[in-house]
Amino acid sequence: MGAIFDAIQEKLTAAFQPIRLEIVDDSDRHAGHAGAREGGESHFNVTIESPAFAGVARVARQRLVYHALADELAGPLHALSVKALAPGEG
Repeated sequence: MGAIFDAIQEKLTAAFQPIRLEIVDDSDRHAGHAGAREGGESHFNVTIESPAFAGVARVARQRLVYHALADELAGPLHALSVKALAPGEG
């Protein structure tokens, strides 16, 4: 994987100690669209399951993830889809 994938993985692991973290580079599906970059790593789907999200509203969970990845979202990362779950959620 590339540098942006690695940064997402490292930052989310450090911030949330997830029990599950799935990161999918979905950039190929967006080739030719706004924000698409040569070589990919512009569009990602993230599923993260962590005890840190227990009792936290869905939108607040997404905001926490976006905050952890603020540097990437300000630059090379064009789109991020987040599914943030507490343990035992779907």
